[in-house]
Amino acid sequence: MKDPKEYNVRSIERAIQILDCFDDENPTWGLSEIAQEVGLHKATTHRIMTTLLNYNYLEKTNDGQKYRLGTRLASLGCSVLHRLGLQDVARPYMEELVEKYNEAVDLSVFDGREILYLEVLQSNHALTIAASPGMRLPAHCTASGKVFLAFLAQNELTEFLRHPLRQLTKNTVTDPAILKKNLQVIKNTGFAVDDEEMEIGIKAISTPIFDQRGDVIAAISIPGPSSRIPDEKISEFASSLKQTSKNISHILGLRK
Repeated sequence: MKDPKEYNVRSIERAIQILDCFDDENPTWGLSEIAQEVGLHKATTHRIMTTLLNYNYLEKTNDGQKYRLGTRLASLGCSVLHRLGLQDVARPYMEELVEKYNEAVDLSVFDGREILYLEVLQSNHALTIAASPGMRLPAHCTASGKVFLAFLAQNELTEFLRHPLRQLTKNTVTDPAILKKNLQVIKNTGFAVDDEEMEIGIKAISTPIFDQRGDVIAAISIPGPSSRIPDEKISEFASSLKQTSKNISHILGLRK
């Protein structure tokens, strides 16, 4: 019986080897660096990487000198998470939170510079948030977005902060140095708060969900009108969300 690897298509195999070079420790690579890493001629590497670039599996950094993983992989990752049952695992816990607090609960993933909602469960209140699955919001001024940013590798965060941070409300933090300090607090406490930074009148609390390797793969959040999420209730909401995130993370394989 033939070794299944004998059926490998060499060009696809090389493309996979190139994509496998990118990880948390090495999020960006130059063309020559990649060619040396995978042991290919520079011209061959360039052709493969250009193809991956054209199909958004890779993208260039702002200075145009290096490459990083592209948004197409993020979309595929979301599809895989859906297939693996992240939403199915999270939904019962989300329903418990909705029942406990009668506030909306959402589940999101990080996609580029934005968060992407996978699931949104609404409350029974007449006044609810205008979020729905598939909606995208900027990361720097949302509770879930700040959770993802807080756990980014240092070089990835530095790259993120090179872009201007858009002001959406008077509470939006647009100073990279201040945001960076806030993110360290979020990482230390294990939860983030959106204090009317995305929209006046709306608050949110969010916590990270980890996979078996300890990487943040999703965030769960309780958003709602500021009148129903006063400052004195934030610690209670955060505690419930942290326990929920812990339960989901353990089901997904986290052993910490």
